[in-house]
Amino acid sequence: MTHETGPVVTLVSDRLVLRPFRASDGDGLATFLTDPDVLRFEPYGAFDPAECADEAARRAQNADFRAVCLRAGSSDLIGSLWFHRTEPDAYRTWELGYVFARAAWHQGYATEACRRVLDHAFADLGAHRVVAHCDPRNTPSWRLLARLGMRREAHHRSAATFADDDAGRPVWHDAYVYAVLAEEWKA
Repeated sequence: MTHETGPVVTLVSDRLVLRPFRASDGDGLATFLTDPDVLRFEPYGAFDPAECADEAARRAQNADFRAVCLRAGSSDLIGSLWFHRTEPDAYRTWELGYVFARAAWHQGYATEACRRVLDHAFADLGAHRVVAHCDPRNTPSWRLLARLGMRREAHHRSAATFADDDAGRPVWHDAYVYAVLAEEWKA
């Protein structure tokens, strides 16, 4: 699998392996994509196991997704990262997203995985800027972004909708925008 900047490389940190998805990762995805609480702030609902198998095959063809696995003693997925280069390419900007299994919460795995991706973005990909969005109600997510040294740049009011109410009207929610620049990351 290749990406616009070359082959997708497997990234390794102290406790984690961040690798391209495999079509066989459906069972691993099911450990968190079937959990409505994990997906509460995502733009999609819970998957069933068959949908997880299809999603694994789809992600295996998409270089923007990385499977997050424990490094020692297990190849089981504990999460997923999305890292996408935004347009135009000349802006050298990437967007980061993440979802982690409930069993992986509160252990620093998401921070470690995101930090490794940011290191790769700035050191190897020549990124100028990395951004991330999150729902303000998702306190663990925006705290993670702040821990990474990303700055809250905006609070967009009624900026996104993922569902309709019983009358068919969109249910709007706010969004935070976080970012970090290459020179800030190096510092």
